[in-house]
Amino acid sequence: MRTGPRRLGTAVATALATLTALVATAPATSAATGAGVAKDAGGSHAVFVQTNDPAGNQIVAYHREGNGRLIRTGTFDTGGKGGQLQGSVADHLASQGALTYDSAHGLLFAVNAGSNTVSVFSVRGDRLELRQVIRSGGRFPVSVAVHCDTVYVLNALDGGSIQGYTLDGDHLRRHADWRRRLGLDPHATPQFTNTPGQVGFTGDGSHLVVTTKANGNNLEVFGVAPSGAPSDHPRTTNFPDAVPFGFVPNGPHGIFLTEAGPNALTTVDIHRDGAAEQVAFAATGQQATCWVVAIRDLLYTSNAGSNSVSGFRATDRGRHLTALGQASTDPGTIDAAASEGGRFLYVLTGVNGVVDEFSVAHDGTLTQIGSAVVPHGAGSEGIVAF
Repeated sequence: MRTGPRRLGTAVATALATLTALVATAPATSAATGAGVAKDAGGSHAVFVQTNDPAGNQIVAYHREGNGRLIRTGTFDTGGKGGQLQGSVADHLASQGALTYDSAHGLLFAVNAGSNTVSVFSVRGDRLELRQVIRSGGRFPVSVAVHCDTVYVLNALDGGSIQGYTLDGDHLRRHADWRRRLGLDPHATPQFTNTPGQVGFTGDGSHLVVTTKANGNNLEVFGVAPSGAPSDHPRTTNFPDAVPFGFVPNGPHGIFLTEAGPNALTTVDIHRDGAAEQVAFAATGQQATCWVVAIRDLLYTSNAGSNSVSGFRATDRGRHLTALGQASTDPGTIDAAASEGGRFLYVLTGVNGVVDEFSVAHDGTLTQIGSAVVPHGAGSEGIVAF
């Protein structure tokens, strides 16, 4: 059973624990200069948030008006239950990608951590129809990744595992031989810093990446065959004390990665053999930097321990990261999503279950335009926008 250095796990836990004392709402400030952002395309505009309620998980739907404000339009049962990792305050799943939208197929995937299942919805504007509830292939699913017709689910408990599926219309077909154990220490505590954080594909779909957070401080990178099958074993790259958490693709072979240990955004190249190399680093100066969302060459990290979002501009294929400043949020800043075209950023906050609404200026400045309450949303995790 593989373990690794976890000295900063306690520091991250301490930072997130301060959320209980940071429940005062602060007005949004700006996230200063950045790059141009295109106007939103026409068509349906919606935002979906997962409640992660242990009594019965639901997806709350919002219509996005032209000015970016959200109007709640419905609530949809997932057919499963949410969950909470031990030690978590605002981020009960401690993951990125708990709710994933597949625009190519018009499908929404939601994890039911308390039921060990995944729900599949078809999407029509701001309306959802439940198509399937399927076993996750492990315990406590926390993240879903999609590339073309291939889907992978990350299970957080029992040392962690990934389970692969292919899409058959609006249903998932599980491949029993596409399950891989991560072999993390299942007894490491606290749970929320020592469970894996995200599963995701590189931009070209050739590799599948898993972050282990403090349980190893590793990136586990699986090769992906044309069929969608994973390599038998991952290529492991250790980033000592980094606590790698959330990421988004950077071109075909790289990622932008948050590191909760030093509270930073980094650029990581993924080589053909699966080895990972950090090529840029930018500290946020905040606490519990765990989530990241991209709007073209703009990147925004969520800092759960500071109730803030940090803005960055990436240039030279991510080799340079320029800090743009901070914007304040409601308590417990976690997952975030940008509207199609990037005019608006929606930041989910987990302490009270509030979505903070921001407009994104051409220079990257964030201006808060309002907020929307998530019913039964304390401890909610997972948000998508289009």
